[in-house]
Amino acid sequence: MSEFFKRLKTSGNKGFTLVELMIVVAIIGILAAIAIPQFAKYRARAYNSAALSDMRNLTTDLEGYFAEWQECPENS
Repeated sequence: MSEFFKRLKTSGNKGFTLVELMIVVAIIGILAAIAIPQFAKYRARAYNSAALSDMRNLTTDLEGYFAEWQECPENS
């Protein structure tokens, strides 16, 4: 068997074997399976942080309105 590999090495064949390509595709698939759920969690946290920030800004605006007019704004 080692004779076969020696002959392949010296014959000038260049490129990848099917097994090597399948291993690379499997590794990429595993990495994607790990990365995609993590990215979804990251996006959810970003949306939650944005919503909390918007609520803090709204609170600040309402406090400013109350400080100037001594009443809460009406619903419209």
